[in-house]
Parts: sequence; structure tokens; C-alpha cells
Amino acid sequence: LNGFRRTPRPLIRAEYQHWAVYVGEGHVIHLAPPCDLMVALSFYFFLYNVRATVKKGKLYVVVGNNDYRINNILDEKYEPRPIQEIVQDAHGLLGKELPYSVLTRHCEHFVTELRYGKPQSCQVQLR
Repeated sequence: LNGFRRTPRPLIRAEYQHWAVYVGEGHVIHLAPPCDLMVALSFYFFLYNVRATVKKGKLYVVVGNNDYRINNILDEKYEPRPIQEIVQDAHGLLGKELPYSVLTRHCEHFVTELRYGKPQSCQVQLR
């Protein structure tokens, strides 16, 4: 099973979806902000100097009690990169700290850049 997963998370009267790359054997790799409060602050005050860490974890731990689903909706717009390259590149980023911004550089951008080579966020465009 390969693809992208996203789960809803509460965010101060709003909801955002957390994205991760499924890398096999029940594990996902994702861009994890320091905490949900920092996510809220970066959204409401447009702080662009927040850093997030690329982490690997068990799908059921990352998802918690939230629902999740495969979301490859941009496959209609872009051709996905080969799965082996996506997984290899995701593993190569483990432990790295990357810039994080809810508007311009968050977990969905991270996942879509790995899958398509283009950072995109449908949830930011929809709001």
C-alpha cells in the first residue's frame, strides 16, 4: 500500500489536515511541527521562522484517534514520481529540520513535493 495519508486535527476553531508519506510496513514519514500551538501561532501571526522536523512513526501513532485516508488527488494534475524514489528521498530527509509555515511550507507541501516534485497545498488554497 503506497500513497499519502491525511488526518484532521483541531486548530483553534478550525481544522487542518496532517499529511504523511506511507513508506511501508505500517510506517509514515511526515513533517512534524514542534507543537500544535506553534502551528496556530504561525497561522495567526504569520511567523515564518518556525522549524519542523522530518519524523518517521507508526501510522496508528501518527493518526491517533483521527480518521485517515489515501489522498492522491493531484495525480490528475501531475504525474507521480516513482514510488522507490519517493520513499528513498523521504528516508533521506529523516531527522532534518525544515522551515515551517502554515501558509507556505507545511506537511502537505512536504508530501506533495516528495510525490510530484512540486510543493502544493489544496487546503491552503481552499481557505
